[in-house]
Amino acid sequence: MKATEANLLKFLRKSPQFVIPIYQRNYSWTEEQCRQLWADLLRAGREEAISAHFIGSIVYVERGLSTVTSQEALLVIDGQQRLTTSTLLIAALAKHFEDKGVAELLEAFSAKKLRNYYLLNPDEEGERHFKLILSETDKDTLLAILKGAPMPAEISSRIEQNYGLFQDLIQKHEGELEAICQGLAKLVIVDVSLDRSQDNPQLIFESMNSTGLELSQADLIRNFILMGLEPKLQTELYKNYWRPMEKAFGQAAYVTHFDPFMRHYLTAKTGEIPNVREVYAAFKAFARDSQIDTK
Repeated sequence: MKATEANLLKFLRKSPQFVIPIYQRNYSWTEEQCRQLWADLLRAGREEAISAHFIGSIVYVERGLSTVTSQEALLVIDGQQRLTTSTLLIAALAKHFEDKGVAELLEAFSAKKLRNYYLLNPDEEGERHFKLILSETDKDTLLAILKGAPMPAEISSRIEQNYGLFQDLIQKHEGELEAICQGLAKLVIVDVSLDRSQDNPQLIFESMNSTGLELSQADLIRNFILMGLEPKLQTELYKNYWRPMEKAFGQAAYVTHFDPFMRHYLTAKTGEIPNVREVYAAFKAFARDSQIDTK
């Protein structure tokens, strides 16, 4: 493992591409969380005494423990919520600059630079053209925003709503564009890179689940099942088994209903009723003791 403090914008600019693995949960930040990030950013931009504002860590896996400038796509283990939210904010700012004909601010902020530095890989084509590729449910909505294309038939409501929220907030504070840019430039993360040959992403993922938006028991179980598998098998199992369950429950009701379902499933299989807060631990014990096939 290698962990360093990093400026968010510099980190994004150096990164070739981040991919959210198919087993990760959907984008889940609420309006309240986005407004809090906005308030922190604006305060940092307005006050010269604030030199930086820490927003959390971004943990990713790379094949060799080199630097983030590696040209391989990086698999995000933790931090996808803040990474996605930052992308939506930057995309909304770039769109505002373009629509209003705003010239370059602070020698680093223009519609073109915001896109080509932090959102896109201008010399790449296909999916490699984009800095961030989300998982199944959210992917097409984010790509539509970044391409300025019509929304897909199945929209990720949180992606669309939070992008619209940032557009509204930028419009409301149009007279403070320099402060917005200054605040964005002060955002800081902890850049944590993992070496798959030496680090255990599952253990690190579990240990970091005490911060940010708490994962549901269902999220933890899904990650436990899929994280250690080869990408092709991950995709097959997710699309054939897990995704149909998510769609059947519906995006809003998924967590509400899936956690109790898994608790009832374990009760039926083991004859013991797991504690509501320990469903994940009970599932891990059941899976290991039973030595059941992943499918």
